[in-house]
Amino acid sequence: MLDLLAPLLFAVFIWWFSTGLVLLLDGLPRTTFRWSVLISSGLAIGALFGLAHTANQASGMAAYCSFTCALLVWGWHELTFLTGWLTGPRKQASAPDCSRRDRFFQAIAAILWHELAIAAAGLLIIAITWNAPNQVGTWTFAVLWVMRTSAKLNLFLGVRNLSEEFLPHHLAYMQSFFRRRNMNPLFPFSVAASSTLLAWLMVQALQTGLPGAQMTGLLLVASILFLAIVEHFLMVLPMPSTALWRWALRQRASPNPSI
Repeated sequence: MLDLLAPLLFAVFIWWFSTGLVLLLDGLPRTTFRWSVLISSGLAIGALFGLAHTANQASGMAAYCSFTCALLVWGWHELTFLTGWLTGPRKQASAPDCSRRDRFFQAIAAILWHELAIAAAGLLIIAITWNAPNQVGTWTFAVLWVMRTSAKLNLFLGVRNLSEEFLPHHLAYMQSFFRRRNMNPLFPFSVAASSTLLAWLMVQALQTGLPGAQMTGLLLVASILFLAIVEHFLMVLPMPSTALWRWALRQRASPNPSI
């Protein structure tokens, strides 16, 4: 039983803590952002070396290591976006009377550099782990990428909870690309497709005779996918998602143009 619960508990903790840490750092005065990004960049570079080092190791410890490394790389993208260091060429809100098509392209322009950086990192991770037995890091990053893209599209189309509290003051213009609706046509498909993949991962992980390392890797990827599905449901359920990270949001600083 511990073999089944350990990956889930590890994924839940590192997801909760790393998300809170990014929000906490982003809530500090903007004069601290350079150091936050610098330290995060060092960790991300180290994580890429970690992915390369563990790619050919088929052990449970290697699965945990590559999973953590993928999250460190992902955390760098989250931090550089929320601090405003890597967003997109558009730095202003959407025009209130523009069409959905124009708003869509304006939204892309607002996050273009961020998205291109994620794509470049994803391709680099694929290259690092190409044909290697340990693909946990690659699959983890892919799940985060696809599910975050799905979340962004759902925010654009409209959901009940926009979680504006997560956006810092200097990115307040991003809210103009969101819409508040009870539901949108994409949401059921997003949840159904991801839930189907989750079920498949669980079936694969619980096969009789599967080596322990493979089971651990599959459960880690399944766990982060499960958490991403939970995040999707938090967008439409009548309950605040900020309660999980109130300790991190408490230190939000007042608007300050200096960086």
